[in-house]
Amino acid sequence: MKSSNIIGNKAVSLTGLIITLGIVFGDLGTSPLYVMQAIVQGSGGNIDADFMLGVVSCLIWTLTLQTTVKYVLITMRADNHGEGGILALYALVRKKKRKLYILAIIGASALLADGVITPSITVVSAVEGLQLNFPKLHVIPLALSIIALLFLIQKFGTASIGKSFGPIMLIWFVTLAGLGLPYVIQMPMILRAFNPVYAIKLLFLHPGGFALLGAVFLVTTGAEALYSDLGHCGYRNIRISWLFVKVTLIINYMGQAAWILMQKVPSDSLPNPFFAIMPHWFLPFGVVISTAAAVIASQALISGSFTIISEAVSLNFWPKLRINYPTTNKGQMYISSVNWMLFVACVLVILMFRNSSNMQAAYGLSITITMLMTTLLMLFYLKRRHLSKILLVAFTGTYLFIEGSFLAANMLKFSHGGWFTGLLDRIISYAMYMWFQARRIKNRFTRFVHIKDYYEQLKDLSRDKEIPKYSTHLVYLTRADKIADVEAKIMYSVFSKSPKRADTYWLLHVHICDDPHTLEYSVDHLIPGVLIRVEFRVGFKVQPRINLFFSEVLRNMVENDEVNMLSNYPSLRKHNVAADFRYIIIHRVQNYDFDFPGNEQFIMDNYRFISLLALSDVKAYGLDSGNVLTEVVPLVNTDISKPLMKRVDGDKNIGKESSGII
Repeated sequence: MKSSNIIGNKAVSLTGLIITLGIVFGDLGTSPLYVMQAIVQGSGGNIDADFMLGVVSCLIWTLTLQTTVKYVLITMRADNHGEGGILALYALVRKKKRKLYILAIIGASALLADGVITPSITVVSAVEGLQLNFPKLHVIPLALSIIALLFLIQKFGTASIGKSFGPIMLIWFVTLAGLGLPYVIQMPMILRAFNPVYAIKLLFLHPGGFALLGAVFLVTTGAEALYSDLGHCGYRNIRISWLFVKVTLIINYMGQAAWILMQKVPSDSLPNPFFAIMPHWFLPFGVVISTAAAVIASQALISGSFTIISEAVSLNFWPKLRINYPTTNKGQMYISSVNWMLFVACVLVILMFRNSSNMQAAYGLSITITMLMTTLLMLFYLKRRHLSKILLVAFTGTYLFIEGSFLAANMLKFSHGGWFTGLLDRIISYAMYMWFQARRIKNRFTRFVHIKDYYEQLKDLSRDKEIPKYSTHLVYLTRADKIADVEAKIMYSVFSKSPKRADTYWLLHVHICDDPHTLEYSVDHLIPGVLIRVEFRVGFKVQPRINLFFSEVLRNMVENDEVNMLSNYPSLRKHNVAADFRYIIIHRVQNYDFDFPGNEQFIMDNYRFISLLALSDVKAYGLDSGNVLTEVVPLVNTDISKPLMKRVDGDKNIGKESSGII
């Protein structure tokens, strides 16, 4: 059984296009709130017609090359069964190139860091519009109130209010075009900006032109989120609605540029051009719709952060966390710990930077890194699709140059605020790397044995009345990918660590699939009536709720007469009492008599610290703690075939001093 997305790749409809506006284009669509303001502040006061034509030309061609060509036309073709995003892209290429996990970790971490800045800058930028009418208004308390409310409602789900996101964003984009068009009509010369020559002149001939790329880049910061939302809306709806969105954005940017050229005051005294082009009577409505659009953009980034973390958990980049689904919409999830960490980080950003102008310096650096990682992963994806070498070099070279230039320009803002998102990015990527490497180390010390070698022992143990019955059904979770294998630690638990007699032994294996929404299972009767293995194939975006899944498997097996779920105790079976189940969870810990090499020990020490964030396997798999036993076994068994001491018997040691202290 596979889950469907919100809109999917169904035929394009007006409803689908409007829903797409609300889900996909919040971040891209709210960039007019601060982009032109950032450019004006970085102009150094030298604003003339050539400068503004160059600025608008840069905006137009950045939207065209970066958003339209790279993401809408090329990258969205790299869909993993309809899903997009950097981790979905990594899942497509990881089988051929194992070390690509580094690119995925860096890109996902940077995207999460961007999820902190986006709600802060969009909400503050929108609220600042009120200061045109109320100069003494304190923006910070109002912005913090909106942010607090936004994060508070996450636990209840946003399905009901989410239905209005599309219509609100439709009004927003129509408003963008409506505000900019009158100024474009008054100053038609601004249309010359479609000529890329003006952009080239600005970047290479204008003093400080290259530094402005950091502000220009803000126009396309939502492009990566657009790719991540591919699974929610489908590429057809995104591509068609993008044409409308792009036109409205360009008209608004042109209108703001025309208004700036009409002013006769120094650029450092100009108000935010976005709100300045609004008629005075329209300003209250403009602030309201701007705030609504900012909230929608923030909601998209918050939901995206939940999705990234859930995928990271499935790909072993992050410890298991509790994931809730507050609505009947499977695509909408809530992770409490991530929600409140994002909230605290957003509050810190607002209190530290105080206004949107200061936040602009912190914005853009992390998302540039994500885009670079996406470009590199796309190189391997396109290579796997046998794209010609000429086109591979053209694509990779073009976008490494463009995004490398944006990164260099954004690095100029590092000391002014870029350090904050850079620090967040490094902390998250460090935790992901340590967790991933530690899991690889632990897996290296997992020893598998052939299950067939234990068939006779299991049958004999199951029938041995001398050993008290531990449970009618005894269930183990196994990591063995092959049906013929089982961990040695499981056999040790069954036979040696307090022998556990049961009528039926179950081995449950969870295989995380690259297909994001796979949800299916298979059953193998290894020893009929005694040993049964169930294989769950679960997509990397599906929460592995094993208790729920296993219950459904048992119901289906009962219906097919494969197993009897009544108790085997005569007194209970007489009254149709259900059989008892017990789960064994085996937790491997580092034993005191074994030390890893220095670098691996450092990783394992970090792993233990990060594990404090993790859910136990019992909670992560949705098991009933009342019938689960957690056993602790050493991660590494010391090799006893090599003697550690020399035996000395009799009087051979008489008279010799002992240097040891017990």
